[in-house]
Amino acid sequence: MTCGLPYVNGPCHIAHLRTYVPADIFVRYLRKMGQEVVFISGSDTHGTPITVKAEEEGVSPAEVMEKYHQHFVEFFPKIGINFSNYGSTDHPFNHARTVQIMEALRENGYIYAKEIKLPYCPNCDRFLPDRYQRGICPHCGSSARGDECDQGCGRYLEPGELMDPRCSICGTKPVMRETRHLFLKLTAFEDFLREYLPAMDGTEIARNYALKWVESGLKDWNITRNLDWGVKVPGEEELVYYVWVDAPIGYIASTEEWAERTGGDWEYYWKGPGHLIHFIGPGIIYHHCLFWPSMLHGAGYSVADAVIASGTMKVEGHVFSKSRGYVIWVEEDYLDKGLDPDALRYYIASYTGHTRDLDFNWATYGEKVNKELVGTLGNFLYRALLFAQRNYGEIPGGTVEQEVKEEVEKAIESIR
Repeated sequence: MTCGLPYVNGPCHIAHLRTYVPADIFVRYLRKMGQEVVFISGSDTHGTPITVKAEEEGVSPAEVMEKYHQHFVEFFPKIGINFSNYGSTDHPFNHARTVQIMEALRENGYIYAKEIKLPYCPNCDRFLPDRYQRGICPHCGSSARGDECDQGCGRYLEPGELMDPRCSICGTKPVMRETRHLFLKLTAFEDFLREYLPAMDGTEIARNYALKWVESGLKDWNITRNLDWGVKVPGEEELVYYVWVDAPIGYIASTEEWAERTGGDWEYYWKGPGHLIHFIGPGIIYHHCLFWPSMLHGAGYSVADAVIASGTMKVEGHVFSKSRGYVIWVEEDYLDKGLDPDALRYYIASYTGHTRDLDFNWATYGEKVNKELVGTLGNFLYRALLFAQRNYGEIPGGTVEQEVKEEVEKAIESIR
């Protein structure tokens, strides 16, 4: 089982837990049912979110990555989430596995090179990949980043698709320059995806979104970027692999780290009969249900049996947004104030359904914790213990009646 990798360009926020808490609960449940579960995640360390943050702080991308990677390593156990392995996409295993999978795709005829024109900022003297540019989404007309319509329809955007682009650093209107990039023949996987997606287990939101995009027509996918930070493309000095190439491969590399440490068999899950389950947020369905299974299938790996996508996150009725201040920093705003991690886990898991929106509201949180945990559960425990103390001076011994025992066993079997 995997959880989507957090970008390590900042600390853990409440929206992260929308995915990690339900996934952790499901892992605990599977283990109670007797399943052997390898629970995998890790830090997403490449791409423009890291380089933009590094420029803002005046440090190297490696320094940003190390700082926030260590934050997540130390943070997850504090909230009661214990991965079998928490890796990093900058680990040598991930660099090596990315190069191997891309080479396998190339050998199988799924990767080709192409000369294209891309936005170039004459003021900053560089091409403008992904978050280095902002403009207008060609699909819905909303303000968008270079790689995603983050304020509108949520669609993935290919390099060069953005309308009226501007450099996000200096605001200069870019010029178009020719450069060489590598592409994955996503169009070659249409028949595979049409067969795979309807049979994929998980949430309807994941299946339906992905099938809708297949129906609207697939395009070949630009899998390289003009950056210095990332997994280098062998033989292409100016290029690294796009972060959404090496990030999901981080699931495999993290499993390899687990296998090296424990003597386990990573290929049992990624090339063998083991089951693969992905827990993700709603914003990365496109990548996990189109690009990722195509890459795995084309390179000879197993594909996920299920993709579970959560609903979106709101804070005090507002759409979650770090830039607009609608955010809860879990360590600073919650744990550092002495609040109970289990109370937060309970709120996230019980307040709404997994595929519906979750609105974190301090007043609602307080009311739910006070009424249900302190009032209902706490009062039940207090009354039971007080009754035992008053009447017996201790918790009395005894045997469970057979009829009661059978009812308990029926309930357990029904839940299983």
